Amino acid sequence: MDPSRLRSLLARVRRGQLSPREAVDALAALPFENTASATVDHHRGIRQHLPEVIFAQGKTVAQCVEIARVITSKSGRCLITRVSAEQAEALREEFGDGAEWNQLARTVVVASGRSSGRSGRTGRRPALVKRSSRKTGGGFVLVVSAGTSDLPVAEEAAVTLEFMGVPVRRVYDAGVAGIHRVLAHLEALRAASAIVVVAGMEGALASVVGGLTPRPVVAVPTSVGYGASFGGLAALLAMLNSCAAGVTVVNIDNGFGAGYAAGVIAMQSRAAGRTASSQKTHATAARKSAKPARKSAKPARKSARKTR
Repeated sequence: MDPSRLRSLLARVRRGQLSPREAVDALAALPFENTASATVDHHRGIRQHLPEVIFAQGKTVAQCVEIARVITSKSGRCLITRVSAEQAEALREEFGDGAEWNQLARTVVVASGRSSGRSGRTGRRPALVKRSSRKTGGGFVLVVSAGTSDLPVAEEAAVTLEFMGVPVRRVYDAGVAGIHRVLAHLEALRAASAIVVVAGMEGALASVVGGLTPRPVVAVPTSVGYGASFGGLAALLAMLNSCAAGVTVVNIDNGFGAGYAAGVIAMQSRAAGRTASSQKTHATAARKSAKPARKSAKPARKSARKTR
């Protein structure tokens, strides 16, 4: 259940299309539902911006399918991260064309509104670098990765943003060893609502990007690197010690967490922009309506002088 589905349910009751009893039955599983292997939080989408997301790593195939089925039945959609090939095949078998598997991101997105077949869909692998040829506008999140080895984490962030309904642009394989690759995207870096920077090795890219843009940067250290990287610990400590203002850091390889955080920033930014635009429109309308009143007052003053 999410706010839009809840509003739709209440609207149907108001229009008489659904009885109060039927609405109560529809809401009976709120706020949570017990299954054989989990307690599914159906209120998550109302309290936050997404229904409960499944972390597939460590779960059996049967558990993934069962939890995804329950979430989708109430929310109409579901995001599963860290999905193995075996789990993905089972989810595609269960949901057919309603399940889209991004092999690179290790994610499966289930949407109940898609046509039901049994083939399933496999997400396309993105281009390594997408040049920003057109003029950029606000309201999108830019995902920047240092190297090709960081793409699984970067794509997990991008899929999360797309699942949230936030526009995403990608700049991949733009590490500091060839810093001109980052500088080629200054326009997008300064126009994005937020930026996700994904880097392993020494993790320097987050500081570089943070110093080039006024936008908030969510840095993701990855476990990519040689021995002394300590599985991403070196990049994590480098990002935590960044001297660039506006850089925040999530856990090692946590593309989902970075994508969600950046997505919330973008959504709040858009909401604030709509509020400001609405207030400006109302103020303009108020000024226009006040002008005729001042004009109509002039003849009254003239007639008053004549009577004196």
